[in-house]
Amino acid sequence: MKLYFAPGVCSLSPHIALREAGLPFELQRVDTKTKEMHGGGNFLEVNPKGYVPVLQLDNGELLTEGPAIVQYIADLKPEAKIAPANGTLERYRLQEWLNYITAELHKGFSPLFKPNTPDEYKTIARENLVNRISYVAEKLQGKTWLLGDQFSVADGYLFVVLGWGKFVGVDVAQWPVIVDYLARVAARPAVQEALKAEGLLK
Repeated sequence: MKLYFAPGVCSLSPHIALREAGLPFELQRVDTKTKEMHGGGNFLEVNPKGYVPVLQLDNGELLTEGPAIVQYIADLKPEAKIAPANGTLERYRLQEWLNYITAELHKGFSPLFKPNTPDEYKTIARENLVNRISYVAEKLQGKTWLLGDQFSVADGYLFVVLGWGKFVGVDVAQWPVIVDYLARVAARPAVQEALKAEGLLK
């Protein structure tokens, strides 16, 4: 398999999942601004949407959209237990979290990274994010991971997205439970490996 990625963006989530699952894969770095791939090639020919992540499967097929990719990875290696079994209520809880993270948090950060977003709207976007992160903090009280005692692909995704706060003026220090949670995720060997491979950790 091949993961098309850019350092520190949402493709870090499936990168973590691949390492948590212990699956063989290669990395293809993409410049998301120029749409060029490291070593040459037009990324738009791979994904006309123009963004990462993209997972190229062993049969050549391409899978896009982070929440779909991480569940696919988890199902390739069920013994890694990074997603509950299909058909269980716990699996739908995982999907519930993946949808919340992608729709309410990931997309909530997006306008804060765009230089043409009006300052007034950025203020509103930060307020919305504070409310949504507060909800996450409440749900994490008394839990090790989002689903309880078992780390899942939703934790990897949440770790990546909340890590963007320091770049756009959303300080997670106001939620001690979030700070502790992010430290737990960051300490995982697979997460350390992914961060190092993307040049985000020395």
